[in-house]
Amino acid sequence: IDFRVRPPTRTFPNLTIFRPELGGAAMVGGWAGPAPRSQLEKSMPLFLEELAEGEVTHAVVWGRAVANEAESTPNDDVAAVVAEHPKLFTGLAGIKAPAPGEIRATLDELDRAILKLGLHGITLEPGFSFSETNGADDPRLYPIYERCQELGVLIAFTISVRAGPSIRLSNPSAIDKVAGDFPNLKLVIGHSFWPWVTQSCAVAFRRDNVWLLPDFYGVRLPGHKGWVDAANSFLSERILFGSAYPVTDPRVLMKEYAKLGYKEGVLQKVMHDNAYELLGLADRGL
Repeated sequence: IDFRVRPPTRTFPNLTIFRPELGGAAMVGGWAGPAPRSQLEKSMPLFLEELAEGEVTHAVVWGRAVANEAESTPNDDVAAVVAEHPKLFTGLAGIKAPAPGEIRATLDELDRAILKLGLHGITLEPGFSFSETNGADDPRLYPIYERCQELGVLIAFTISVRAGPSIRLSNPSAIDKVAGDFPNLKLVIGHSFWPWVTQSCAVAFRRDNVWLLPDFYGVRLPGHKGWVDAANSFLSERILFGSAYPVTDPRVLMKEYAKLGYKEGVLQKVMHDNAYELLGLADRGL
């Protein structure tokens, strides 16, 4: 199960990460190999072929809503991708961190995405949005957390060293507070707060409603073996695999994860079982 993709269809190819000179393999280094054909040709049929070749049985489509509309994807596009391939994809709505006075409209869009479009959670980028929010624990985000907890849907964050103008915004302490304040809210952390690897494991250890999704940060970057050690000991059920496609080719990243030293049973959890349970795929007949 690939927990983080942005497919090459509809408005997704407009995102910067689809530009080979700025995103994709150029972002993570030569180990990722050449960009997949589906990225270069912006071809959804090729992407589906690549997923099948990599034996990906399910993938999570991340919507994106940030202050820059050119770097955002309408939630209707996320829902359309899922509707076209309901057994293959789960969709998460992109929700923009609200500026002052926008919270009502933000909550209305959240409700529309979940209750009308049928998406299964939201993505939130309080740092990348360059809004006036002061990190993930900014009180103005709390109505979003309250509504997601009421609806029983997860929130997937993007939090790492690139999360906004200050490295402070990538520190796990903000999510530690949010997870404590909303103990029934499921939080997935894309990029897993890198470079704060040990601290990220500590937050997941403290808060059983936090899942770590290292994606391409889980390979070759300094400290990445900390996630492997944690999974092999006390955190085997709350680390997830995701390619962050088109940043990496799922087929390439799967091979890299197999080399990291995850124990055999643990690797199965990271690559499939943890996501299967978190997404409730059995209850959905998938």
